[in-house]
Amino acid sequence: MHDPGIRQVTIAVAVFTTVAVLLPVDRLERLLLVLSLMLVGVMEVLNSAIETCVDRISTERHPLSGRAKDYASLAVGGSVLMCAVCWLVIAGPAMWRTLASLLD
Repeated sequence: MHDPGIRQVTIAVAVFTTVAVLLPVDRLERLLLVLSLMLVGVMEVLNSAIETCVDRISTERHPLSGRAKDYASLAVGGSVLMCAVCWLVIAGPAMWRTLASLLD
């Protein structure tokens, strides 16, 4: 893997998938947590592919090249937002309940 973004997302997916497996949630919720992580990974790979192709075509600055890269980055950002919402709605309460039971 040549792209640092892909490496970072791969590490995050591995860590958070482990957390998802350990959380006291049902199977469908766990699946949603893991799939939302995988969506971020897929979007990051597509973002890197688009950036690599654009850079391969020309190193000159061009408005269309910038727009392609911006759209790809926006897709990654959107997937991160969706993932965060899934984790807040599903994992947040589960983690809160677990923490509360440990403190009692």
